[in-house]
Amino acid sequence: MFAEGQPVPVGATWTGDGWNFALYSRHATGVTLLLYDEKNFVKPVAVLKLEPLQNRTGRIWHCFVSQSTAPGARYYAYRVEGPAGVLHRFDAQKVLLDPFAEQVFFPPDFSRAAAMQPGANDGRAPLGVLPMNPESETRIPETRKKPEIRAPNPTSSGGLETCSPDSTHNPPVRHSGYGFLSDFGPRTSDFRWKPAATGEFTRLRRPWHEIVVYELHVKGFTARANSGVTPEKRGTFLGLIEKIPYLKELGVTVVELLPVHQFDPQEGNYWGYMTLSFFAPHQGYAVQDAAADFREMVEAFHAAGIEVWLDVVYNHTCEADRAGPTYSWRGIDNSTYYLLEPDGRYRNDSGCGNVLRCGREAARLLVLESLRHWADIGVDGFRFDLASALARDAHGQVLTDEAPMISEITALAMAGKFRAVAEAWDIGTSLLGRSYPGWLWGQWNGQYRDDVRAFVRGDPGKVGALMRRLYGSDDLFPEGPGDVYRPYQSVNFITAHDGFCLYDLVAYNHKHNEANGHNNTDGCDNNLSWNCGWEGDAGAPAEVITLRRQQVKNFFCLLMLSNGTPMFCAGDEFLNTQGGNNNPYNQDNETTWLDWSLLEKNRDIFQFFQRMIAFRKAHPAIASGRYWREAVRWYGATGPVDFDSRCLAYCLHGASDLYVMINAFWEPVRFQIQQPGAWNCFVDTSSQDLETRAVAGLNYEVAPRSVVVLERAA
Repeated sequence: MFAEGQPVPVGATWTGDGWNFALYSRHATGVTLLLYDEKNFVKPVAVLKLEPLQNRTGRIWHCFVSQSTAPGARYYAYRVEGPAGVLHRFDAQKVLLDPFAEQVFFPPDFSRAAAMQPGANDGRAPLGVLPMNPESETRIPETRKKPEIRAPNPTSSGGLETCSPDSTHNPPVRHSGYGFLSDFGPRTSDFRWKPAATGEFTRLRRPWHEIVVYELHVKGFTARANSGVTPEKRGTFLGLIEKIPYLKELGVTVVELLPVHQFDPQEGNYWGYMTLSFFAPHQGYAVQDAAADFREMVEAFHAAGIEVWLDVVYNHTCEADRAGPTYSWRGIDNSTYYLLEPDGRYRNDSGCGNVLRCGREAARLLVLESLRHWADIGVDGFRFDLASALARDAHGQVLTDEAPMISEITALAMAGKFRAVAEAWDIGTSLLGRSYPGWLWGQWNGQYRDDVRAFVRGDPGKVGALMRRLYGSDDLFPEGPGDVYRPYQSVNFITAHDGFCLYDLVAYNHKHNEANGHNNTDGCDNNLSWNCGWEGDAGAPAEVITLRRQQVKNFFCLLMLSNGTPMFCAGDEFLNTQGGNNNPYNQDNETTWLDWSLLEKNRDIFQFFQRMIAFRKAHPAIASGRYWREAVRWYGATGPVDFDSRCLAYCLHGASDLYVMINAFWEPVRFQIQQPGAWNCFVDTSSQDLETRAVAGLNYEVAPRSVVVLERAA
C-alpha cells in the first residue's frame, strides 16, 4: 500500500518512517514505481502504479511508501508510459533509473545491450539505491561493492502484481536542503559534514591567484604496481590519499579529477565522459563503498591543504544518439531532457550523440541539485566540460547575455559554494573570454595553449602572441569597459587529458591513435607539436632526447611565469608518455596508467617542476590577481621588442625584480640586459644546474631554444 506523497523534492527521500518518491515527466501518461530487495532483481517486492489524479502535481509524479509496507526494499526503479511520436522514446517495458538517485546498483546480470534494444530488461538494468534510515545498520550487499558484469541472460518479468494507492496515509515530507546523512546519501537540511581530523567542515579559501592545478585520472594515477600504492587501493579514491605526500612535495594546490560521476561500466569509455548518474560516485574507483571512500579522500586532501575540483559533464549523457541505450532520461521524458530536431534526431553539439536541454527546468534542476550535492561533501570547484552547451536555450540557440543555466551556477559561485571553470566551447560555438556569459567563471584558455606551443616550436611571428599570454590574456579577459575581468580567470595550460601529454608534444609530429579502433581518424590533427627531429622514442639519438627534455622545461617555465591560473597534467613532471596517442579515451591500460618508474629516471625534470612551482609561489608579482600594467617592461634581445624575431625579454618589477630572456631560435642569441644592476640566474633551461648563480655583467648568451630567468641580487 502507498500514499499520495509530495511533489518535492524530486528523487527518493527518507522521511523518518518511509520514502517519498518524486519523478519529473512532462509527457508521461503512466508511471509505475518498482521496489526490489537484495536477492531478486527481476521480481520486485512491490509494484506501485501511480494514479494521475492522486499521484501527480503538474509535471511531477509522486507517492509515499512506508518502510513497513515494503519490507526488505533496498533498490528502486520506474516504468514510464507515454505517447508515441518522433519526439518521444517511451517504452512501458523498460526498467528506468531515477535521474536523481544518489547511489546506483548494478545487478549481476546488468546489460548495456539489453538497454539498447526495445522491450523488457528486468534484472539487467541499473537500479537506484534507496536512502536508508540513518539509524539502520543495514549495509550494501557484496554484489554492489564489486559488481560482476556478465553477458545478458534472458529473464521474464515474473508476473508482477499491481498495488492501488491508499490516500489515507500521507505524512508530510520531512526534507529541505541537500547533503548526506548515511552511506546511501539521503538529503537533509541539518547535514554538516565533519571530518574527523578537524571536527568541523571548512572549505579551503585560497585566493585564485595562488592556485596551481594538477589534472589527474583517479584510476590512471595509481593503477600500476610501480605507483607504490597498497595493492587493493590502486586505481581508487583511497589510492589517491596515499599519493598526497607526493603532491605536497611537488607543490600543487588543486587536484582536478577527470569525471568521477558513475558512468556505464560496459560503455568502454575510460575517461568517464559518458555520465550515467550525476549524483553517484563511480563504483569502479571504490575499495568498498564509493560514497564513503570519496568523502574520505576529500577530507584527506583538505587536511593537506589541497582543493578538490571535479571535471563534470552536464552537456550530454551516456544515452548517446538513437542507437544508444535507454537507461533513464530518454525513457522518462526524452523531449524534456534532450535537445531534438523536429524529426526527432538528437542535437549533437557535444559530439557525443546528444545534448541536455538546459533551457528547460528539469535539466537545470538536475544540474543544480548535482552541484549542491557534491559541494555539500566538500568539493571545492567544478570544471564544466563543453560549457557552451549550458548557454543554449530550450531551442538550442546560444545565449551570450543571460543564459539561465549559467546564471544559476554563477549565483552559487557568488555565494561561495564552489569555484566554476568553463571549457567555453562546444561543437557548434566557441565563447572563450568575455563572450562566455559566466562572467565570474575561470575558463580553460585554449588560445594560451596554442600560442605558447607555436612560439616554443619556433613558429615565426609569435612574439606578440606570447606577450599577450604571459601578461594574462587581457585581449580575452579585458579590464573594461563594462565588466572587469581578472587574469586568474584565464586557466593557462599547455597540455590536458585531451591531446598530447607534454613529453609526446615534443616527441611526435603526428598522432598515433590506431589502438583506439578508429583507423587513426579520431583526435586532433593540429597539435602544434614538434618531435625535435625524430618521430617517437625508438632509435631516437641522444641529442634529440636532450632537446626534448629542454623543450619540456621551456614549456613549464613559461607556464609558471605566466599571469593567470596554471594547470598541468599528471605525469608531465616526469615525462610520462602515451606513445603518441592524443585521444586515449578508451585505453584503460598501461597507455594511460602513469608509469612511476619514470619518476626516478627523470628525477631532474621533477625537481625542475617543483622548483618552478615554488618560484612562482615566492614571487607574487607573477600572479597577484591584477594585470602587470606598469610593473612590466618588454624588450627584445638587445633593445626594443622585435616582433619579427623569435626572441623576447621582459623585466617584471616587484618585491624582487625578475628579468626573463626567451630564445625560441635554433641558434644562440646574445641578450643585453636592459635593466642595470646585479642579477642572479635562477634558472637556465639549457643547463642541468639547478643552483642559483651570479651573472657577470649585463650580457648573457642564451642558448638555442631556452629560457633564462634572472632575479635581482639583494
